[in-house]
Amino acid sequence: MPNCKTIAICNQKGGVGKTTTTMNLGIGLANKGKRVLVVDSDPQGDLTTCLGWQRVDEIPVTLATKMHEIIRDNETNPESGILHHNEGVDLIPSNTDLEGLEMYLVTAMSRENILKSYLNMVKSNYDYILIDCRPSLGMLTLNALTAADSVIIPVQAQYLPARAMTQLLRTVSKVKAHTNPNLAIDGILLTLVDNRTNLAKSTVDAIRNNFGSVVKIYKAKIPIAVKAAEVTSKGKSIYAYEPNSKVAQAYADFTKEVLSGGRQKERLRSADAR
Repeated sequence: MPNCKTIAICNQKGGVGKTTTTMNLGIGLANKGKRVLVVDSDPQGDLTTCLGWQRVDEIPVTLATKMHEIIRDNETNPESGILHHNEGVDLIPSNTDLEGLEMYLVTAMSRENILKSYLNMVKSNYDYILIDCRPSLGMLTLNALTAADSVIIPVQAQYLPARAMTQLLRTVSKVKAHTNPNLAIDGILLTLVDNRTNLAKSTVDAIRNNFGSVVKIYKAKIPIAVKAAEVTSKGKSIYAYEPNSKVAQAYADFTKEVLSGGRQKERLRSADAR
């Protein structure tokens, strides 16, 4: 059985397409035959809502429930509460209960490892686990980075995010030093790209110049589009809602890059083993 890869979709800046990327990458991987679990690690529950569960505060079992069980050392079925979406992905949902849990984590034993401990119980069922991080660098994001094998950073191509990007890269370095020495950055995904404007083009060039030498930048760029904004309220992916759109094609191309990157690393590990 192939190893499960856990990827945190992370950027402390809001509005950069983290949730949309988590959903469409997850379903894109499922379309390629992969077993995928997506984890809503944001108390706002946007990923849960985007996948069709509108009344998030009425969901009885959420990520907060499962993490509380780990903290209290309660023996329950780790798979209880996982929701199944009709496009082939599973979901660990979230709601505002997670906000209270983040404050509770501050005093918890092994606080950075709670999410990792839970995911270790279910990861044998999956090829990929994608964690949709909240737009901050607090305890929930620290848990996600500690649980992850790698990070994908969506960046909006409408402003120069150098300061925020530097802060996030510094946080990843701290996580590597203290809680997760094997954490890697898979790459930067450019989102909300408006190729009609000079600002977008110059921003893309600036990101490549500033960070391209230290972090991979995916060839796929996600264009800004009305359809991409509409789909967040439909409970389905861009592939199901508008399969022939440029956004759907861009996410399909991005999914292929993620898969090819994983295969390349697997080949390198096999070569090292020999």
